[in-house]
Amino acid sequence: MVLEGNPEVGSPRTSDLRHSGNQGSCVLSSPGEDAQPGEEPIKYGELIVLGYNGCLASGDKGRRRSRLALSRRPHANGVKPDVMHHISTPLVSKALSNRGQHSISYTLSRSHSVIVEYTHDSDTDMFQIGRSTENMIDFVVTDTSPGGGAAEGPSAQSTISRYACRILCDRRPPYTARIYAAGFDASSNIFLGERAAKWRTPDGLMDGLTTNGVLVMHPAGGFSEDSAPGVWREISVCGNVYTLRDSRSAQQRGKLVENESNVLQDGSLIDLCGATLLWRTPAGLLRAPTLKQLEAQRQEANAARPQCPVGLSTLAFPSPARGRTAPDKQQPWVYVRCGHVHGYHGWGCRRERGPQERECPLCRLVGPYVPLWLGQEAGLCLDPGPPSHAFAPCGHVCSEKTARYWAQTPLPHGTHAFHAACPFCGAWLTGEHGCVRLIFQGPLD
Repeated sequence: MVLEGNPEVGSPRTSDLRHSGNQGSCVLSSPGEDAQPGEEPIKYGELIVLGYNGCLASGDKGRRRSRLALSRRPHANGVKPDVMHHISTPLVSKALSNRGQHSISYTLSRSHSVIVEYTHDSDTDMFQIGRSTENMIDFVVTDTSPGGGAAEGPSAQSTISRYACRILCDRRPPYTARIYAAGFDASSNIFLGERAAKWRTPDGLMDGLTTNGVLVMHPAGGFSEDSAPGVWREISVCGNVYTLRDSRSAQQRGKLVENESNVLQDGSLIDLCGATLLWRTPAGLLRAPTLKQLEAQRQEANAARPQCPVGLSTLAFPSPARGRTAPDKQQPWVYVRCGHVHGYHGWGCRRERGPQERECPLCRLVGPYVPLWLGQEAGLCLDPGPPSHAFAPCGHVCSEKTARYWAQTPLPHGTHAFHAACPFCGAWLTGEHGCVRLIFQGPLD
């Protein structure tokens, strides 16, 4: 992995993470070595990028998508630490040029480096995540801008590392998944330059942090109706857990948290400084609502024939197949301060407060007036409850438990800030609670 201060090391070359013809990509449909023909491979879990509501704006394509399943590979490609060498700098380039040998290089000074060689581990599968589109990256992740969508254009400077992190999954039950900062580059190396935070551990080994860090938060009580946000921690290159640095790229590491581990749990959040991922286990996904259930809830809500309390027109949530385009005539709109649902109308504007500021005709509260959109990424939902609450100010609708959980979950932003955000579009939440209960008007008959 190339960090700031040494851009020459780790230039792209042909990947050597292709074990037994695996090409370094996730197994999505090929059966594992223990699976029978026609059977689905063993699934370790799924990664869901927050802010896309089920699909990237440009469509899910190959390794660049909003959601990816990690499944057991036909052949193990995991690696584990083996031998540590203390060498002088002239030997570093020679050691790093061996693309058949995975290694982590720690540059301590111009005249002293430590290289830890890694050997093949037949008990684990390795999956790598980052901004790079090279073959060794299984899940290509780009920066997510608040309000949904990816940061695009040449002026959009990404803060996500090309080789951000790696996940190692045990190939045997209970298929434990562990996360580590940094991924191996095209030369099978991770390089921590002089300016990277690194240190010698009490047992004489080496460890370090990446430039912008990999943060993880495990929810308290699992990812269910009783969940509560946990504490954000930083994961090191060797998988140890530390408290957060003073700022995202500070030289001084946080304190070691000995009673916590890098094992991913259902609902664990992984922040790569530009995008946040949610880890869902197979057991957790079984408890999550399905797309069929979400569609049934949409149809049930529309079958109640909610009406605009002023215009008396019938309202209806649009079909997900139509996508989030311009609202149609039946689109429900909401005053996010009070929760009163209306059809679209042009009155009540408060131009002095902004184009979206309107005065609710029922309760006179002034605030954003936005269209309602159903949350369509089922993996982000804590329960299959009815769509009763909307996030403010974006208007994405989900169950009460889901809305309240995400409204109280701070997500990292920038070098040291945290903001609660809508999981479906990434918009920063506003108002006292970050969400509002929807108040529908039923038909008069």
